[in-house]
Amino acid sequence: MLSTPRRSPTMVRRSSIWLLCVLAQVATAIYLPISQSCTPDKTAIRREWGEMAPAERKSYTDAVLCMTRKPPRLSTAEYPGVRSRFDDFVATHINNTLHVHYSGLFLPWHRRFTWLWERALREECGYTGYLPYWNWPLWTNDLKKSPLFDCSETSLSGDGEYNPDEQPISGGNMTIPRGSGGGCVRCGPFKDLQIHLGPFSRDLTSFTEIPSPKFEYNPRCFNRSLNNFVTSHYNNETIVSRLLASTDIVDFQTVMDHWPPRPDGVLGVHGGGHFSLGATMQDLFASPQDPAFMLHHCMIDRLWAMWQSRDEKNRRYALNGTTNILNPPWGQPVMLNTTMEFGVLDRPRKVREVMNPTGYGLCYTYT
Repeated sequence: MLSTPRRSPTMVRRSSIWLLCVLAQVATAIYLPISQSCTPDKTAIRREWGEMAPAERKSYTDAVLCMTRKPPRLSTAEYPGVRSRFDDFVATHINNTLHVHYSGLFLPWHRRFTWLWERALREECGYTGYLPYWNWPLWTNDLKKSPLFDCSETSLSGDGEYNPDEQPISGGNMTIPRGSGGGCVRCGPFKDLQIHLGPFSRDLTSFTEIPSPKFEYNPRCFNRSLNNFVTSHYNNETIVSRLLASTDIVDFQTVMDHWPPRPDGVLGVHGGGHFSLGATMQDLFASPQDPAFMLHHCMIDRLWAMWQSRDEKNRRYALNGTTNILNPPWGQPVMLNTTMEFGVLDRPRKVREVMNPTGYGLCYTYT
């Protein structure tokens, strides 16, 4: 019988050192972002809509319209309201709404979602630019005069027709005045846009599963109602500065996302952007049907990225909340290894994969 050779103390020490090195490499691969390939010359730069040349803006809206003409990847038999590639994104948002809003997944999930949209525009519709953002404070007092909503061919279209039946919005201890439109959008690139999914109720407290109408086909015009009251109160420079001055992730989330509004009238910058554009954008589940959705969430991601970069040690991987809407006591806490779902848009992703805009295949920054 062969005997096992005895290992010298030196051999044992070398083996132990080798094992520790391997473990360190594994830990690095697991916990640190993969950013070596994201060099400055490869980094995409996302810009504010008004900074883009008119031709660049037109190129973006042309690509969005291209998405509305492309066939979906989701099954129409299973998702009757999904009639285009554009609708694939809307349905994916609906499918995940009860996990990625008012929860610990809000920021990381939407970072990946908007990046997937940008990638689809570039790879499937020939768009050569990157996702622009809507810098709310620049146009808080007059949305109609902004290059985003001035109804020109280089805008995201503008206000809807005046609808006398549009009502103010009540929530908490406050009422939000109605906007200036409320009807179908009849100008700009999206004047003929037809939306297919929703609308859904605003009563978030009663939802434990996706409510009716789920994914039913409900074709109708694209609706807007520009609301300067909302933007001037909830998306102004003072509140954006307050958001960036947040002391920790809990404080950051609090300024970002108040709904229902507090008695002192704080809605939150996230809700402010949604409620400033009317019924289509106010639909928590189906709001990506408004082409401004992606630019709004790009601005949210920009501010999160700015806030993270100001204190890398304490903020880059800061998380708070659960995987369920409104963070119920029974919800699972969000961790770096929590898995996020994206349906037909992407494979499942760990939260750690999106915590850095220059890691794990992401490679972008903002002006």
